[in-house]
Parts: sequence; structure tokens; C-alpha cells
Amino acid sequence: MASLSNWFRYIAHKLEYSITTSLMSYNRGQITNREVGDLIWKNFFQGKLTYLHWNKGAEMAPTIGEQGGTLLVRKLPTADPFFMRRVLVGDVVVMKDPQKSDNYLVRRLAAVEGYEMSSTDEKDEPFVLEKDKCWVLSDNETLKPKEANDSRTFGPVPMSNIVGRVLYCLRNAVDHGRVQNSHFSMQKDTPVLEIELDVDEMARRHKT
Repeated sequence: MASLSNWFRYIAHKLEYSITTSLMSYNRGQITNREVGDLIWKNFFQGKLTYLHWNKGAEMAPTIGEQGGTLLVRKLPTADPFFMRRVLVGDVVVMKDPQKSDNYLVRRLAAVEGYEMSSTDEKDEPFVLEKDKCWVLSDNETLKPKEANDSRTFGPVPMSNIVGRVLYCLRNAVDHGRVQNSHFSMQKDTPVLEIELDVDEMARRHKT
């Protein structure tokens, strides 16, 4: 059962998410200024901060088993590594596949704008990640770059491709647990995990 302090933190996170997503809808012209307040409260009372996502493949082993896993993902309205620190280097993220627009990948955020990137291949020149770009890697160090299907193959990715952070992985009914993200993100996600995690629901929706 969540502590009172975590309930307060959860409510603050939920209110921030509701305000941010509602203002984004307004800025895109999807709602009028009169509808902003109604949408904020609708998102706050009816919405959740997480969703379930199925992932399969060897790229993120051992974090996610090769046979696949049901993931609890925290929604991120924007992927800002600096101002709001919504996502940080070291986080496992769900992102739009830069090569297939209708597909999503799960990878670990390895670098963000301003990082200098260098290669073990002397033929490759070092470069600095541009504004709003990031570098993502698979966790499976046994795979070759082409097999890993990460930034070593498709290059830097727009930060806007990131849609969520993975909080929890269920591999099967008896093998499940929290995903290791950056220390700051894990602290920030604790109240969300305590209140929205439902292992029984994840097991019911798990694909075998």
C-alpha cells in the first residue's frame, strides 16, 4: 500500500501530466481555450500515467527476456532531459521506430544533445549530438550493431520520438520486477509504480 507522501507525489505528477497534455492539445489547435480546464480535470480524474506494452526480441536481453515481456510504461508528454528532466541518460524508453513509423522500439537512452560521440572504428570521425537529438542502444552486448537495431545502425533519433519510460517488466507469472533506470527517474517513478502497478493485470494480458 502506498504511503501518504507517495500519494501526494503521485497526485502532483498526475496534475502536471494533465496540464501539460491539455496545453499541448490547445497549442495544436485541437481544443479551444474554454475547453482547456475541462480537459485538465478529465485527464486528471479519468486518465492514468501508465500503459501496458508488449515487447519481444533479443535486443534488450537480459532486461527484457528474448521470449518477450509485458511492460508497464510511464507516459511522457515530452522528452525533456534538461528543464523538466522527464527522461535521462540511462533510462529504458519506448520510442517510435525511426525506420518504421507504425512500429515502436524499446531501447536504453545512452546520450542526449551536447554529448560527444566517438567510435572504436578510427575511420569514423567524432561528432556532437545536435539539439533535440539522442543516441539509443540495446542492452544485449552480445549482438552485432546491425542485429541490435539501435543508433549504431540508424543514427541519432529525435527526442520527440520518445513516448514513454519502462518502469516494470513481466517476463512470466513468476519472473517480473522493476526495470533499472537512472537513479533520478527511479525515485521520480516510485509513487506512480506503487499506485498503478497491477501485476495480476499484467499477467492476464501477457502473451505466451
